[in-house]
Amino acid sequence: MDGILVLNKPLGITSNRALQIARRIFQARKAGHTGSLDPLATGVLPLCFGEATKFSGVLLDSSKVYEVTGRLGERTDTGDAGGELIERTDPGGIGRGDIIKSLEAFCGVIEQVPPMYSALKHQGRRLYDIARSGDTVERAPRQITIHELEFLDWDPPDFQLRVSCSKGTYIRTLIEDIGRALGSCAHVRKLHRIAAGPFNLAQALSIEQLEAAAAESADALDALLTPADVAVTHLPALDFDADAARRLTQGQAVPAPAPGPTGQVRLYGADGRFLGLGRRDPAGQVHPQRMFNTARASQTC
Repeated sequence: MDGILVLNKPLGITSNRALQIARRIFQARKAGHTGSLDPLATGVLPLCFGEATKFSGVLLDSSKVYEVTGRLGERTDTGDAGGELIERTDPGGIGRGDIIKSLEAFCGVIEQVPPMYSALKHQGRRLYDIARSGDTVERAPRQITIHELEFLDWDPPDFQLRVSCSKGTYIRTLIEDIGRALGSCAHVRKLHRIAAGPFNLAQALSIEQLEAAAAESADALDALLTPADVAVTHLPALDFDADAARRLTQGQAVPAPAPGPTGQVRLYGADGRFLGLGRRDPAGQVHPQRMFNTARASQTC
């Protein structure tokens, strides 16, 4: 059971709960998700099974795309519709043009203060645990990148945006900051992730679809998995003969089969089997880094 499942996470459950449901359906012994979505959020949640978990960090670091609905004039303690209302203002003087103009300040590289209701740690404690106890702590701003910020709709007091952003971006904080820039306040009403790294909503499967495939056959369920190397298709690929592939899987460096730039690369054997990730050094040697357990893969096949 080695591969990636692109799940369409439903509303109202945590990413970890969604992972455990999928893990049970697939009867996977080893699994992990690649960046959590709040219970309020829905959409693309890639899950890694088996050897594919070795590459979950690549997906954690990837850019994400969201469609979000924010409501002006109301702020909650969690930054979303699941929290308690703690501030109300009159956004009556704010129009479509004001919202569009405000977005300019949030494009590109910006600083963002993480919310208290987040999984980040302060002196060993999760921020959300501190927040739930009624306390707040200072949080250092972090640098993030908003690749694209597109205005979609305005149905007062709600506005809708499409956000393409780097890892570590808190959409709740972005919406709050936009509300503040407009001289009001705001919170997230709806949040839908439509892409994560190379995966998009068209590939995402519901829990009901997984259950239907499981009821059909094990083969039908396995067919829903995406090969692990799809997560790293942005990296250059190198093909090795059988001897070089064997040495790589044993942890040895080998000469690159062709000239090219230094850096991380995908490694493949002569039979097209994905071996894992390596790094090409300036001398043209390729050093194995994160390798598939090919012996186990052979047994599975």
